[in-house]
Amino acid sequence: MGKILVVDDDINICELLRLYIEKEGYDVVIANDGGQAVTKFKTEKPDLILLDIMIPVLDGWQVCREIRKTSQCPIIMLTAKGEVFDKVLGLELGADDYVIKPFETKEIVARIKAVLRRTGASSGSMVQTADSSKKEVRFDKLVINLTNYELKVNGEQIDTPPKEMELIYHLASNPNRVFTRDQLLDEVWGFDYYGDSRTVDVHVKRLREKLEGVSDQWALKTVWGVGYKFEVKE
Repeated sequence: MGKILVVDDDINICELLRLYIEKEGYDVVIANDGGQAVTKFKTEKPDLILLDIMIPVLDGWQVCREIRKTSQCPIIMLTAKGEVFDKVLGLELGADDYVIKPFETKEIVARIKAVLRRTGASSGSMVQTADSSKKEVRFDKLVINLTNYELKVNGEQIDTPPKEMELIYHLASNPNRVFTRDQLLDEVWGFDYYGDSRTVDVHVKRLREKLEGVSDQWALKTVWGVGYKFEVKE
């Protein structure tokens, strides 16, 4: 079914997760520090990483940065703090999801399945458009190519994490349609999200930093009290 890399310095947590994840049919690889995590990521080529933040050698933030240099492998961050700063930083570094300790093992398994479902679909029919085989939308000074995960502004490629790409592609594929935060969590993240709507706000904020003022023909707009839309002038 797939291989999961579990990264945590608590051996008991690792073995508990191994037990429950293997029961679901996945292979499990364990790393107890950030150095091991990077090494095993390269050698084992996992399909998903469960990554604790407070680990020795390299912390979870450093591991996430290192992996994102070369890979879009899904990452679920594990944090005991539950602080907004932790969640936001993890998402900005390119993590796909986060879980706050203490957690239920069945919740972890549900998150793993959900993330693998949506990332497995990312090259297929996750978002249907008029020309879904191309998976590219173009506007004035803007090209969003989901097939190659490329965002181009004024002809220049902009480094953009996978979830930001999926969000802007989804919005731009449905110009002038207003989406609530819950709709975006469901349709872009691909499941009934356990977290809060700040996840969407963080990604929109980061996209705005890349897209603000690029063109007067379109804009990423907030619809107060409702959600967001990709507004295109008729």
